[in-house]
Amino acid sequence: MKILLTGGASGLGESITRTLAKDGNNTVYFTFSQSSAKAQQLEAEFKNTIAIACDFADEKAVETLAQKIAELDLDVLIHNAYSGSYLKTHFHKIETADFLTDFKVNVMPVVTLTQAVLNSFRKQKSGKIITVLTSALVDVPPVGSAVYTSTKAYLAKLTEVWANENAKFNITSNSVSPAFMETAMTSATDERIKEQMIESNPAKRLLTTEEVAEAIAFLVNDSTQINGKDFVINAGDKLQ
Repeated sequence: MKILLTGGASGLGESITRTLAKDGNNTVYFTFSQSSAKAQQLEAEFKNTIAIACDFADEKAVETLAQKIAELDLDVLIHNAYSGSYLKTHFHKIETADFLTDFKVNVMPVVTLTQAVLNSFRKQKSGKIITVLTSALVDVPPVGSAVYTSTKAYLAKLTEVWANENAKFNITSNSVSPAFMETAMTSATDERIKEQMIESNPAKRLLTTEEVAEAIAFLVNDSTQINGKDFVINAGDKLQ
């Protein structure tokens, strides 16, 4: 399969790239912005990976990537890239401009790339879209996560729209909502908060990026009967 993964050189993205690239039948295109050294390392380690530099804060760069999508003949698009922090501060203390900036960098590129790939998927009458969300959407979001979770909530509804509008073209749209993971983005989180998250997790440990990558690999290879679904990965926390 030909796969385009956004944000595939670090954190969860790196684990997804590695997991998918282990299947020699896959060609994994992955975007990166600041992790150029890691991107080169992945390309050297896996000959079926191709790194694409793209800063999602640069609208022209995103448009260029969108135009290139038609040439890639993709089977799967995975939205993983996120620029920003998981936890900031209380809602009433956040600058209103932060919401707009986050929307421009973390939502609009998703819109642009998905519109481009759907044009290709509809012509070939097949394709898969997978979006990384957060388990915070199924429970009360943590204090300080207003910007992050509102962005993910927007994307959550888009994944449902894509599933509904494109099923007749043999196109699926699903999402994965992982619990808190130990990544570069979350490394600055207060240790007390991490301890609370570990304690609230039924498995009494943080989720690993490799576990989430395996779930995404499953969706890459699933049938078209799984569509419009969100897979929450949180060890059964808040199970009802």
